[in-house]
Amino acid sequence: GQIIQERRFVEAINRQAYQYEMGDFPIEWEAWIRKKRKDPPTIEEILKNENYREEMKQKIKDVSEKDKLLQAKEYKEGLVAKPARTHVKGHASAPYFGKEEPSQDPTSTANTFQPGSWMPPRSGSSPNK
Repeated sequence: GQIIQERRFVEAINRQAYQYEMGDFPIEWEAWIRKKRKDPPTIEEILKNENYREEMKQKIKDVSEKDKLLQAKEYKEGLVAKPARTHVKGHASAPYFGKEEPSQDPTSTANTFQPGSWMPPRSGSSPNK
């Protein structure tokens, strides 16, 4: 009264089984082996899907080339601003990131502690006023 499930496998012809990698078999056969589809694929179906994938790759390539040409034209005409280049200065884990002058406030980053510095009073304000 036990149900034995069907086993699907491929016998290696030119290589050892461990030498096969993902993508060596057509996707349709992979789906059949993994029981994602009921019937094994036909040669016509595999060729049709392969041609479709190649056609899509070519269309994607054509569209991306047209887009690059359109962007270049828009940049040249001044319709679109070129993306700004970001200049990275220092690193977030550096103890003095973004600070080039001493500060009156103490700072703490990661494992370092920098006490506050004494700053002379500004010349515009004198304590005698």
